[in-house]
Amino acid sequence: MVIELPCVCYNHNKGNSIMKKDITELYCFIDDFTKSCKEMMQSKQIALNGKCNKPTRSPGLSESEIITIILLFQQSPCKNFKYFYNSYLALYKDEFPAMPSYERFIALMPRSMSFMILLLYSLLTPPCTSDIHFIDSTSLAVCSNKRISRNKVFKGLAQIGKTTKGWFFGFKLHVIIDEKGNLIRVKLTAGNKDDRSVVKQMTDNIFGFLFGDKGYISKDLFMELYNRGLKLVTGIKSNMKNMLMNLREKIMLRKRSLVETVFDYLKNKFAIEHTRHRSPTNAFIHIISTLIHYQLKPTKPSITYDYSITANP
Repeated sequence: MVIELPCVCYNHNKGNSIMKKDITELYCFIDDFTKSCKEMMQSKQIALNGKCNKPTRSPGLSESEIITIILLFQQSPCKNFKYFYNSYLALYKDEFPAMPSYERFIALMPRSMSFMILLLYSLLTPPCTSDIHFIDSTSLAVCSNKRISRNKVFKGLAQIGKTTKGWFFGFKLHVIIDEKGNLIRVKLTAGNKDDRSVVKQMTDNIFGFLFGDKGYISKDLFMELYNRGLKLVTGIKSNMKNMLMNLREKIMLRKRSLVETVFDYLKNKFAIEHTRHRSPTNAFIHIISTLIHYQLKPTKPSITYDYSITANP
């Protein structure tokens, strides 16, 4: 699913132009999705004594509008959500006439989390579209190392982990992508989680080739995946015995940097990682919305090749 939002220019009295996006297509897409989710949930809901509990207070904004505003922030040039809500979003008063205060909207955001999780997983590219897959993980720090002992927001959730760049306190984002840069599987874990421990679950129903770095080296893991029809291809460490590798597999292994480019997009262009979170739930919403925004992009980092590789040794 690709959503392209055309821009319309609005002139202010001072002659400055501000780009306002047409969000009609985005809102209709989100609204149709949330309605279908609600219908499914209502059909599975268990009534208590023949009655279903209903909310007694109207939030003013529907879940569709909340999600649209969150995704609109991802597409805006703003880097600070408070500034975006109080200033940039003023362009959309006609589209959201019942916009509450900033504090109230922050309190309403958790209501959209379940829908956003379902939306993200519905947007993930099916693994059957390609037999080439790349796997890697990246750190998502929630505070600077100097404030680890004082951090209370993520107490009991985030953990201290280590990457090639050093120690951090936060989470790990594990992803599997195809050669076109599309997200196939995503998983968020504590920062001290071993990369190899999530591979079995993330690669369920994935076949073909899985290219990873040296952190995924494991003989038992390789054999289990290979017996399932998925060949794990990694480099070797300096103290390991050299093993022959198919030339084409070696070439594709060198293209594993594609997943690093995806992480660069998520971190530096979409700001999936920052240390200003004041709520764990809203922090997860920010991470999920960033992944949704990336998956909706019409163009992504990709590689091209004009040959095929086989699993034969």
